[in-house]
Amino acid sequence: MKRQKLTLGLAALMGIMILAGCEKDDPQPTQNIVEIAQDEPSLSSLVTALTKFPDLVSILSGDGDFTVFAPDNNAFAALLATVGQTSIDDVPETVLKSLLQYHVLTSGSVLSSELTAGNVVTANTESIAVTTSGGIKLNGSAEVTTADVMATNGVVHIIDEVLVPASIGRFVNTIVEPAYFNKNFTTLIAAVSAASPSILETLLSSSKKTLFAPTNAAFTAAGITALPDQATLDAVLAYHALNVEVRASQLPSAAAPSNNDINTLGGVFYLSNRGSSGVFINGRTRVTGTDILADNGVTHVIDRTLLPPSKTIGEIAVAASTATVAEFTQLVAALTRVPALLEAALDPTSNVTVFAPTDAAFSALYTALDVSGINDIDISTLTAVLQHHIITAPTTPTGRVFSTDLINGSVPTLNGDITINATAGTVTSGNGTMANISSNAALVNVLGTNGVIHTIDKVLVPSL
Repeated sequence: MKRQKLTLGLAALMGIMILAGCEKDDPQPTQNIVEIAQDEPSLSSLVTALTKFPDLVSILSGDGDFTVFAPDNNAFAALLATVGQTSIDDVPETVLKSLLQYHVLTSGSVLSSELTAGNVVTANTESIAVTTSGGIKLNGSAEVTTADVMATNGVVHIIDEVLVPASIGRFVNTIVEPAYFNKNFTTLIAAVSAASPSILETLLSSSKKTLFAPTNAAFTAAGITALPDQATLDAVLAYHALNVEVRASQLPSAAAPSNNDINTLGGVFYLSNRGSSGVFINGRTRVTGTDILADNGVTHVIDRTLLPPSKTIGEIAVAASTATVAEFTQLVAALTRVPALLEAALDPTSNVTVFAPTDAAFSALYTALDVSGINDIDISTLTAVLQHHIITAPTTPTGRVFSTDLINGSVPTLNGDITINATAGTVTSGNGTMANISSNAALVNVLGTNGVIHTIDKVLVPSL
C-alpha cells in the first residue's frame, strides 16, 4: 500500500515537472507591433492610418519596448462619423499623426494586469486616464477588448474607441470641427493658429455663432498664397464669423438688385440670397455648403475667402491708377477735374456703386470726341459723363449693387438711366453705348468701405 502511494506521488511530481517545462518552453513572439496589426483584419483602418507615416512604422517595427492601444475598425468608423468625415484620407496628417501617437506608450510593455488607476503619458506628451473600477477603461469609456497580444518589441491591447487627446478633443462638436478634421481646410486652421489666441477662443466658446469657412482653394481664389501678419489675420477671420447662429433657412433674402448687410465680428458684409441661383457674399464669394451643425452654432462653407474692405472706392481707384498695371489713371484724372465727385468717392459715408471705365475705354472716347485727352472735355460734359457711371442709395437699400444682384432693365444713375443686361453682362448708356462688365474676378465687385466698383470697357455717355 505504501509502495502504491509512493508511485502515485512520483507520478504527480513528474507531471508538475513536465508542466513546468512546457511553460518554460512557451514560444516567444515572432512579429513586431506593425506586423501584428497588419495580420489582424479588425485593425485594417489602423494600418491605413499608420502607413501614412513611415517614421512611425519604422519605430514600431524596430527595436524597443512599447505599449500600443490599437483601435479597431469600428472605433475608427465611429470617430469619422462623429467629426463628419467619410474617410481617414480626409483627415489632415498633422491631426492623424497626433492621434496615433496618443495611442503609444514609450515607457515599456504594460500588460493589462499591470494597468493601474491613474494617468499614463503617451508619445504625443498628453496623458490617458486609466480607471480600473468595474473593469479597465481608458479616458472613461474606451474598453480593452483583446488584451496582451505580445510582440517582439512590446505589447498590443485592442480597444473599442479611438482615444482623443484634449488638444484635439476641444475642437469636436464646435463650429471649427468641420475644418479641423478635413484636409481641405488646412489653410484656415493654419490661419486660426497664427492669429491672436482670442480668435480661437471666440470660435470655441459655448455661445452660439455662425462660421463661414473658406476652403484651401478659397484662400487661393482671394489671392492669399501666404499667411499675412497677425493683425490682418485677426481682421480677416473675424469677418467670417457672426455672433449668432444663422442656418441656411434663416439666411435673409430679397429681390435683386438689393442685398442684405450682415454684421460680422469684423465688420459688415453684403449677402445676396438668390434662391436656386445661390447665396453670394460681397458679390464674389459663393456659399457652397450649409448647415454643418455643432454644439456652439453652425458652419457654412464658402469658395472665396472674404476680405474686409479697408479703403474707400476713391482710394482704390487712386491706388489702381498708380499700380504697375495701371487701370484707372484717366478715371482718376477725370474725377480730379470734378472735385465734388472725387470727394464723394473718398468720403467714407458715401454709399455708391461705380462702373469704372479703364484707360483703354477713355482712349476710345477721346478718339470718338476727337480730343487729345481729359482736359479737352468741358467740365459740364465731363461731370454729366462721370455721374452717368454712379448708382447711389436709395436706388438700392445698401447703395451697393454686386454682379450677382444685377437684373435686366433700367437703373437710375446720378444723371439718367442706364440699361443692364445681366445675362450678357453689359451696361448700355443713355446714348446707346454698350459696355462689357469685366469678366476678370479681380476687376468686378471690388468692395470699398463706401461702395463697390465694377470695371467696364467703354465710357458710358448719357443723352446730352
